Amino acid sequence: MLGHGRQRGFTYLEVLVSMLLIAIVLVPALDALQSGIQAGTLHREAAVSRALLAGRLEQTLSEPFSRLSELASLAGGLDSVVDALSDAPGTTNRRLVHLAHYDAETQTFSGTETGLLWVRVVLEENGETLETLSARSSGRP
Repeated sequence: MLGHGRQRGFTYLEVLVSMLLIAIVLVPALDALQSGIQAGTLHREAAVSRALLAGRLEQTLSEPFSRLSELASLAGGLDSVVDALSDAPGTTNRRLVHLAHYDAETQTFSGTETGLLWVRVVLEENGETLETLSARSSGRP
């Protein structure tokens, strides 16, 4: 039998205090969750960009060195885009390829064939780049 005049349960003050504690704990937890979700999205976008750049770089490097060297001679400078190796204008995630002859002895870009090519791929959408040097090998034309 229950006591007279006294009911079991929570008082209004106890409910208010418990809700305040829950709010104090949940706000930072939700902020942390939102930050984690945003970081995951940014990481995924960066990974996709890198994969697109690496794919075009590998495709470019699979071309015969003699063709790349010829295209570098025709390119006309570091900022010139090699249309023959780049994605077509208007393409989603368009990748631009830049080629130049590189002189390892002077560590400068040169306009003449040196047996070493600088290759850069740029993602037009966000400006991310991936670049490397490629040397003429004895087994490659």
